Amino acid sequence: MPRTSRAADLSPPATTPDAVFLGVRHHSPACARLVGRAIEELRPAYVLVEGPADMNDRLDELLLGHRLPVAVFSHYRDETRVATSWAPLCDYSPEWIALHQGRASGAEVRFIDLPSWHPAFAERADRRTNRYADAEARYAEATERLCAHFAVDSVDALWDGLFEITDPGDDLEARLDAYFELVRGDAEADAGDRAREEYMASWVRAAMARAGERPVLVVTGGFHQPALRALSSRNDGRGDGDGDRDRDWPEIPTPPPGALGGSFLVPYSFRQLDAFAGYQSGMPSPGYYQQLWESGPQSAAQGLLRSVAERLRGRGIRASTADLIAARGLAQGLALMRGHAYEARVDVLDGLAGALISDDLDQPLPWTGRGTLGAGTHPVVVEMVAACAGESEGRLHPDTPLPPLVHDVAERLARLGLADPDGPVALDLTDPDGLTRSQVLHRLRVLGIPGFTRVSGPADGADPVFTERWEPGEASGREAALIEAGAYGARLEEAASVVLGERAREAGTEAGPLAGLLFDAVLCGVGPLCDELLEALAGQVGQVPELGPLGEVLTAALGLWRHDRVFGVARGRLLGSVVADAADRVFWLAEGLHGGPGVDFARLRALAAARDALLYAPELLSVTREAAAEAAARIGRDRRAPADLRGAAFGLRWVLGTPDDPGPAVQALASCAADSLGDWLAGLFALAREEVTADATADTEPLIDVLDGVVSAMAEDDFLTGLPALRQAFAFFPPRERERIAERLLQRRGKQGSARSLLRTTADPLLLARARALEENVTRLLDRHGLGTVR
Repeated sequence: MPRTSRAADLSPPATTPDAVFLGVRHHSPACARLVGRAIEELRPAYVLVEGPADMNDRLDELLLGHRLPVAVFSHYRDETRVATSWAPLCDYSPEWIALHQGRASGAEVRFIDLPSWHPAFAERADRRTNRYADAEARYAEATERLCAHFAVDSVDALWDGLFEITDPGDDLEARLDAYFELVRGDAEADAGDRAREEYMASWVRAAMARAGERPVLVVTGGFHQPALRALSSRNDGRGDGDGDRDRDWPEIPTPPPGALGGSFLVPYSFRQLDAFAGYQSGMPSPGYYQQLWESGPQSAAQGLLRSVAERLRGRGIRASTADLIAARGLAQGLALMRGHAYEARVDVLDGLAGALISDDLDQPLPWTGRGTLGAGTHPVVVEMVAACAGESEGRLHPDTPLPPLVHDVAERLARLGLADPDGPVALDLTDPDGLTRSQVLHRLRVLGIPGFTRVSGPADGADPVFTERWEPGEASGREAALIEAGAYGARLEEAASVVLGERAREAGTEAGPLAGLLFDAVLCGVGPLCDELLEALAGQVGQVPELGPLGEVLTAALGLWRHDRVFGVARGRLLGSVVADAADRVFWLAEGLHGGPGVDFARLRALAAARDALLYAPELLSVTREAAAEAAARIGRDRRAPADLRGAAFGLRWVLGTPDDPGPAVQALASCAADSLGDWLAGLFALAREEVTADATADTEPLIDVLDGVVSAMAEDDFLTGLPALRQAFAFFPPRERERIAERLLQRRGKQGSARSLLRTTADPLLLARARALEENVTRLLDRHGLGTVR
């Protein structure tokens, strides 16, 4: 290929005697055109492409005639690691052009990178990553210097100005070589990239040894190109003893014994491809670059302006003709000022922002950087970014092989009448057919398969609800989601079991997620996995460090153990062991807990769950009622314990039958400071609400009367200090019980009236109390200065 560019002296030769190395940016129209021209001019014997080598025997499947974008989805799972990866391809992906035009030219086409499950990819932090998420982050220092030199905000704007909107007659290959040599020179490849580059170079050497007089074309990410050139020229495979060895294609690694791995094609979309939606590699605004690929930079700029205007108007956002004329003028002026041959994407977007947005912006415009849109992004900016992205969705050719799970789910949904429901699906969980349909829908839910949304049903094991309602929704993306879920198993119940087991491992000793996970397993009806989860819970509750999450586990397990009439897990041995271990742990953590003011509702729920275990499942527990009451007494006497916990301990003793006289209640209430009384009462009411309201009608002095006396004796300032917490405490009572308490207070004062109307005051009691205090302060101040009025 010609090497006459002014940048040619900055780059080493791009060829060896047998190989041409094209470093590309993934999803770059300019690089895609370069690859197409190279294939047409070189007529290579081999076209080697960065991509998973384990797909080589399925390239015919990849070239069936899909509607792009599509992606190669790869998965891997063993006892210690789960990895998933996507390699997206769209019309302007250089890799796609290399595959498609390479095959059309008569070349042999090969993917040459390690499989996505390989440990070389394991160092990437995100287990759900993108194969083409190359090293831009690692060579950020070099690109930052280039951005500063060319006075641009982002690497995307830099790339457009250097490569996408330049005159196609320029020597693009030489400029790309110079660019990638510069940025690679400042970045150290990690161990994973070094392993990948060694492997890809072995494919290049084998192709060179086999190619005869015809060249080999190597298309990889630009970051890898300098290293591949050096590694591949280390031995050209001719004239020495290594030639026969290098003629052999490298061995394609296979998953180790006991591991599962594979690859399938999935439909993809521009929304998934967009960097502003979180895509890890390539370029933002795929809709714009599709237009750039199809019709060039001038038409793409005009099309972007038109797309933004149509989207804004379609959503009722004003975009007048005058605004658009101003935006076009701004864009053209910015392009001239920035030295662009044509209006670039950022020129059009900056022009639109200048013409359409008059508000102050709280954050930088998103195209000045990279990443997802943040909360509070201006609505016009949100719509502009969406218009740039486009709405194209890929579709697989009908002959594309699919994982067994896709067929299994389709058969189940059709058999159960759920494939295309006319409206909402109502299920009776006490009916075997209803329960079966519910389990199928819950398995799809935990796998993240779109199409149905549960709008009502039991919330946990103690919820006495035996019906469910599901709303059918948009099924777009269901096929792709099912293909990806096929990594977890061939049948629906198997895939759901594996996902739930994976969630259990990720949860570790975090009891909160495990509690929800337990109920999900029950709803899915996944059989043996429930036992595995219960065994895991029983072993982990003894290590949970916080009361709140522990209470969630105890509540879920106890509810199922006591009340399950549907799922077949009531009174189970393993559930019983979870209940016992969790209740023991609650008392152990509660005693000795110290803290400041405030109400922790999670720990109060944990104490309430332990109370229920003592009352309704005493045969499971090693803690007796007497021992629990003694522990509660110690907590109640501990002045360093939080007030809400001390109140809860008193309530627990009351529920368990001690104390049997009002003395301790009076002492406990009298000892509470004004700012902690409400917290103490919140704990009491959380554990013994029914006892308090029953006591309100007793012949002896009830606790409500004692409390009324304490509150009435408070100084005005103390009352105002404690009133918010007091109101919060009484929120534990439902309306009918609050009315009974109000009636008791009216009786104490010899007042006649409606307790219900007393509770339905239209003004905020706290506001009234503060207003009264303010009036009294003003009156005292006026009196002090002899300005008081006759009262």
